[in-house]
Amino acid sequence: MTQLQAGNASPLGAAFDGHGVNFTLFSANAEQVVLCLFDEDGNEERHLLPSRTGDIWHGYLPGARPGLQYGYRVHGPWSPALGHRFNPEKLLLDPCARQVTGEVPDHALFHGGLDNPDHRDNSSVMLRCVVAYSHFDWEDDEPLRTPWGETVIYEAHVRGLTRLHPDIPAELRGTYLALAHPVMLDYFRQLGITALELMPVIQFATEPRLQQMGLSNYWGYNPLAMYCPEPGYASRPEAARVELCTAVKALHQAGIEVVLDIVLNHTAETDLYGPTFSWRGIDNASYYWLQDNGDYHNWTGCGNTLNLSHPAVVDMVVDNLRYWVSEFHVDGFRFDLASVMGRTPEFRQDAPLFEAIRQDPLLSQVKLIAEPWDIGPGGYQVGNFPPLFAEWNDHFRDGMRRFWLSSDSNPGEFACRFAASSDVFRHQGRNPSASINLVTSHDGFTLRDCVSFNHKHNEANGEENRDGTNANFSNNHGEEGPTGNIHIQERRRHSVHGLLTALLLAQGTPMLLAGDEHGHTQHGNNNAYCQDNELTWLDWANKNEGLTAFTTELIKLRKQIPALVNDQWWEEGDGSVVWLNSQASPLSPEAWQSEIKQLQVLLSGHWLITLNATQSVSEFVLPEGEWRAVPPFAGEDNPVVMAVWHGPAHGVCVFYRS
Repeated sequence: MTQLQAGNASPLGAAFDGHGVNFTLFSANAEQVVLCLFDEDGNEERHLLPSRTGDIWHGYLPGARPGLQYGYRVHGPWSPALGHRFNPEKLLLDPCARQVTGEVPDHALFHGGLDNPDHRDNSSVMLRCVVAYSHFDWEDDEPLRTPWGETVIYEAHVRGLTRLHPDIPAELRGTYLALAHPVMLDYFRQLGITALELMPVIQFATEPRLQQMGLSNYWGYNPLAMYCPEPGYASRPEAARVELCTAVKALHQAGIEVVLDIVLNHTAETDLYGPTFSWRGIDNASYYWLQDNGDYHNWTGCGNTLNLSHPAVVDMVVDNLRYWVSEFHVDGFRFDLASVMGRTPEFRQDAPLFEAIRQDPLLSQVKLIAEPWDIGPGGYQVGNFPPLFAEWNDHFRDGMRRFWLSSDSNPGEFACRFAASSDVFRHQGRNPSASINLVTSHDGFTLRDCVSFNHKHNEANGEENRDGTNANFSNNHGEEGPTGNIHIQERRRHSVHGLLTALLLAQGTPMLLAGDEHGHTQHGNNNAYCQDNELTWLDWANKNEGLTAFTTELIKLRKQIPALVNDQWWEEGDGSVVWLNSQASPLSPEAWQSEIKQLQVLLSGHWLITLNATQSVSEFVLPEGEWRAVPPFAGEDNPVVMAVWHGPAHGVCVFYRS
């Protein structure tokens, strides 16, 4: 049996140097680390890692090659009250493995023990790490670096986006390679988006609870192997890395940036009753935020919370993010439940992970987007992230829905949100683009469902409709469900146009949910995280072509208006914006707070947005000049000059004067 040499304490994970493989594993509290190697027949060969540098255990195996399967068994104290749950009977994944093979069934052998260790060996069901070789020919691919002011984000799910696309070969539908198919590249270019934000593509697991109900984790917010692309999204699972790189390369050639939705706040090990895959058995007390009794702080709602202020965990996360940028050429990240990133445990702008990202020459140059909340104490942090980050803006989402779909709003609230929520984001040198404006996202109603349902309908999730938010600010316009008579459908169409116009012509960075431009419905399910089926997959064959064209023209219009693309805060008198009432006069203090939701917004002196969010047809006197409605509200060469707009109920229009 070949003996391990001392090796080096870096890089993290298993690294092939052309002659052998260097293995490293962090554990501050372990007493012994055993590297387990597996041959083609599944036979296990065990080696003690011979060296320790600080808290990094390491060893080097001469002659080892890519494709070698491995795992770890870690010896140490079993002391749950102190957070220690070492159990060498359990084979563990390397947290920094570049490839992991195997399935994750709901099996008792995955459990490491509760009050006492479970002494049953789990190697018969446990996944294996694989030493990976990371070559890919990127040719002349370079970061696009699309300016924030010109960025239009399209949030999509790899499988759901193309699973039902009739013009993509069946074997590619729902995969990374489908993103690179000419049909999709042409669609993205035609639509006008500049960045594709992919819901988690990092290898994840389905929770035992869902498996027991016959469901699966569709969204992917349950990370299993943070350095590995999800193999289920590849046409050939063993080629997931190459296929994702191929997609990124093709998207870049089409001028589309790629932003990954990444989960750093918790792991698939869930709570104390959950499976032990890796972190819990390697060094539970270092990786997780623990209570005084050894249980987890569940600030994520997923059973555990990663301690992203621990130096070794910070090092791992920074290394991980750098890996995705350098090896996969991604252009940025959207961080799920990102308040965890700043917990020390209280939230701080100078938290260790934030500072490490700020000081990193690679990570500080990519797009960074925070979902600025978690469910722990002080977890709501919208507007409080460090200046490098943009943030999902739920003030915009809720404010725009209230303006168009309920009576609980006024022109003042609309204007504040339309102007990039300066009350929230204008500080510390941040630009308007720090506000990621959204009216919908994967989490919640689709746009069509916002105008078709008053209540959530999540019965298919198996939780008796208890899951999902009740604060939807939606309006079914008179009938619950996506059907309805012609008058209901017309009112819904007006509301959808109003919401899309507010989203795509507001200051800040717009994010469009994939399918909203089609009229996609999830039939009232506002928490479809476990619905990997036609409920969530986009129905391309029956998409609303008119709505797609409307959305396309709005994005094209956005790119023409300096006040929206300059990414500078609007100042009174600088010509960027003028706020007017329906009679083309400045709004009085009373009008700003009025329940009469009517407004005209003049942008860059040439573009006029007229908004009538009331229930009645109203006449709007346009400001002085020759105003012509522009696409998507009129034809390309509209000759009609207007001085008065007859605004339908819940109507919107955009005019231009030279």
